[in-house]
Amino acid sequence: MREDTIAAIATAVGEGGIGIIRISGENAKNILEEIFMPISKHRRMATSPVEITKKADTKSEERKNVFLPESLGETIGAPIVNRRLTYGHILDESGNLIDEVLAIYMKAPYTYTAEDVVEINCHGSVISLQKTLALVLRKGARIAEPGEFTKRAFLNGRLDLSQAEAVMDLISAKTDKGFDNAISQLSGTLSKEVKEIRKMVQDVLVEMTVNIDYPDEDIEELTYEKLENSLSQIGDKIEKLLSTSSSGKILKDGLRVAIVGKPNVGKSSLMNALLRESRAIVTDIAGTTRDTIEEFLNIGGIPVKLYDTAGIRQTEDTIEKIGIERSISALENSDLVIFMLDSHRQLEQEDLEIIEHIKNKKVIILLNKTDLGEVLTEDEVLLCFTKSHDDEKNVDAGLDTSSTLEKKTGNKTEQIDIIKASVNHGIGLELLEEKIKELVYQGKVVSSDTTLLTNTRHIDLLEKSLSSINDGLEITRLGEALDIIEIDVKSAFDYLGEITGETAAEEIIDEVFARFCLGK
Repeated sequence: MREDTIAAIATAVGEGGIGIIRISGENAKNILEEIFMPISKHRRMATSPVEITKKADTKSEERKNVFLPESLGETIGAPIVNRRLTYGHILDESGNLIDEVLAIYMKAPYTYTAEDVVEINCHGSVISLQKTLALVLRKGARIAEPGEFTKRAFLNGRLDLSQAEAVMDLISAKTDKGFDNAISQLSGTLSKEVKEIRKMVQDVLVEMTVNIDYPDEDIEELTYEKLENSLSQIGDKIEKLLSTSSSGKILKDGLRVAIVGKPNVGKSSLMNALLRESRAIVTDIAGTTRDTIEEFLNIGGIPVKLYDTAGIRQTEDTIEKIGIERSISALENSDLVIFMLDSHRQLEQEDLEIIEHIKNKKVIILLNKTDLGEVLTEDEVLLCFTKSHDDEKNVDAGLDTSSTLEKKTGNKTEQIDIIKASVNHGIGLELLEEKIKELVYQGKVVSSDTTLLTNTRHIDLLEKSLSSINDGLEITRLGEALDIIEIDVKSAFDYLGEITGETAAEEIIDEVFARFCLGK
């Protein structure tokens, strides 16, 4: 445990019903006893003010002239009991009342930090919290660094590093699914999987070490076939865990979705419909939207940052040009594009120019205004996305409400989802939301016990460990000496240990906790 005692305001800055001062360390209880006057109410009411005295500090100086209201009838100085919330007053060195509070003392090691912890529940006034914290600091605590309470939980063995990082994910979660995933990681699901893989790597290292150091002993020989099989199994497990990283990062950071199309195709109407409010101005005048509008929404537990862009077209209007430039920037930085087309009109040059911008993006095509009559066909749209004109002549797209068509990019074949819609009549919106969820989860249902990778540091370390395993696998197949293969396997072992903090360098640990907020 750390020798010094730390303190910080643990609640958000601003006015509120309650504000909390958190103290952790071996002097936490002593500090509370010096500044806190426990009070217990009794049935018989006092008839006059009651003068009380209390030891101010370790020098036994007396604080006098502290009066309680005549009507309260209270007993002073009730003992502070472990894990019991106690009512009382915070008093400064002169006996002046700072605030009426509820305080609790929690004895180590069964606390958040595994140290003695005190939490003082003040009124949610910035002045009250600042005065109380200043008093705590004068009594010997120091101000906590960002994330230091959680860092102490890690250093004292209560959490591993991945669980500690899940605390910050929990605080910043934008949706229920993001919150549930953070809770899952905080409970140790990711740690368990990583430790299981690391144990497999450790077992391989032990076998290799024994065969290298004691070749003449009566031990089971580690064959290249057995080693290759073991490393392949480890690589498969790491790949399976990494496969969740795309969905996991979206749950944590949000999916950036740009709505694009030529002017007056229904982009602003779509944004309003998805938000269930009139956020963007809608008129029949082309070019109404002059700037990019950004809004957050929740689609099936997925945090979505939605961009309503200015209609992309050639224009001489200086302001509209700036809006179009911002639209193209939002388009380029998006994870998913909703490309809107007017289904009762043939493709125009403006549509074709937009298609050139989005050919290499993940796209959902929304054929809007189907209530006005369908002139534009899915085949015609698909033809514009394909590289080879001849390859697309035989494409058949034949669903009434939506189709999944294919486009060729180089040697790759990718799917394009086309949805027929009438935004003004609410047709196709539910299908659009379902398609977004399907794309995020890659067509799979995410069960509650699935661990999703959300942390960039974890993903990077798993990728490095997989690369090391694959390098070791490659030279195993070449029949290289075990001590050469061992270098790569040991690297994978260390990378996996960095995820949970077992092999993480001190500067890495400091960097992780520096991202936390004060008081956590």
